[in-house]
Amino acid sequence: MSFLGSANGVGRAGKALLRHRVIAATAGAATAVLVVGCAYAATSSTGHETLANVSNNSPVTSQHVTTKPKTKAKIAPVAPLKLVSVTPAGGAHDANGGSPITVTFSSALSPQTPLPTLSPSIKGSWQVSGDTATFTPAVGFVADTRVTVKVPGGTGGMLGSAGAAATLAQTSRTTFTTGSYSTLRLQQLLTQLGYLPLTWTPSDPSTGTIAASDANAQLAAAYDPPAGTFTFDSGYPSELTSQWSAGSDNVLVDGAVRAFENNMGLTMDGDAGPQVWADLLTAVAKNQTNPNGYSYALATQGESNESLQVWHDGKRVLVTPVNTGIPASPTADGTFPVYLKYTVTQMKGLNPDGTKYDDTVYWASYFNGGDAVHAFPRPGYGWYQSLGCVELPYNGSGPGVAESAYNYLTYGSLVTVTGAVA
Repeated sequence: MSFLGSANGVGRAGKALLRHRVIAATAGAATAVLVVGCAYAATSSTGHETLANVSNNSPVTSQHVTTKPKTKAKIAPVAPLKLVSVTPAGGAHDANGGSPITVTFSSALSPQTPLPTLSPSIKGSWQVSGDTATFTPAVGFVADTRVTVKVPGGTGGMLGSAGAAATLAQTSRTTFTTGSYSTLRLQQLLTQLGYLPLTWTPSDPSTGTIAASDANAQLAAAYDPPAGTFTFDSGYPSELTSQWSAGSDNVLVDGAVRAFENNMGLTMDGDAGPQVWADLLTAVAKNQTNPNGYSYALATQGESNESLQVWHDGKRVLVTPVNTGIPASPTADGTFPVYLKYTVTQMKGLNPDGTKYDDTVYWASYFNGGDAVHAFPRPGYGWYQSLGCVELPYNGSGPGVAESAYNYLTYGSLVTVTGAVA
């Protein structure tokens, strides 16, 4: 037996949803079907669901459920992305070309943020951390380079709290200039390669010892050298050591640069320009030390006992009597680097009496204008006799004196003339 009922007003409200549970019980031969808990639900004109008890046809109203239309979440406005700083700062003229470049923004960057660009372009990598983008060069900018950091605007930007992307309002450009290389670092590297008669010791080996293979660290140190101490190699006279000055240009540096230029096939002018620095850093990376060692000559002039002494790598290797210039054509005192060499050459000019001379000269090392250390035959040596040159015997305290002096005095070697000028 089945039962299907309807409540008052069901027809008007719409078809009811009838739910029923039937409990059957059997007593003797009779079978009874009891409908228990049957109820239907209808939607009233108020939008409320109404329950009716089928057994007693008594309507019961449940808890009201109201469905509101969905609305879009409001997107909070996102503040524009702002450029806070660029390091090195715009307008700087002494920037370290090997140091990182840092760009800081007002808020954290999103993955969509376009990275800054550099002009001139160099190899390196950008890393983003929060509100900062940092460029680490593989090998940085050389000295006196004008660098422009361009930060793109109009696209990308930070992520706001609601996920919206803020942008830099407009493209920004910041320009700085790298500084000049350090004379102190020049001295350190020339010492390291054996072009100066010194030893350099870093104050802090952990920071002052820079790996030769680390090209960018070497470049950074060219701008900002590590602290340390220079010590003269033993054996050299005070006439040489007294002319040294750490961190300042001096004649020892001039001679060392000339020696390096000659070995590198560069114009030998004693000026540590861009090409000298480029080759110097390469030589450090390859450990290309001075193949000639360090030589120094001291000529002492006076009324008598004029002499030339030569030191090589801290040892005095030659002592010989010499002649220097007469009063009409004296030899100037001072320290000068050897800049020109001939195994044999012709020297031409005028004698003090106006007559011409045209002499074949051997083993000539020019150090000051037309003055040279060279061999020249004289009846004796040890006083003023030349026309300004330092004249050596072919042989003296040992065989081949003039040739030995020539071989020791390579390009850039310093010659000091001291004593009473005629």
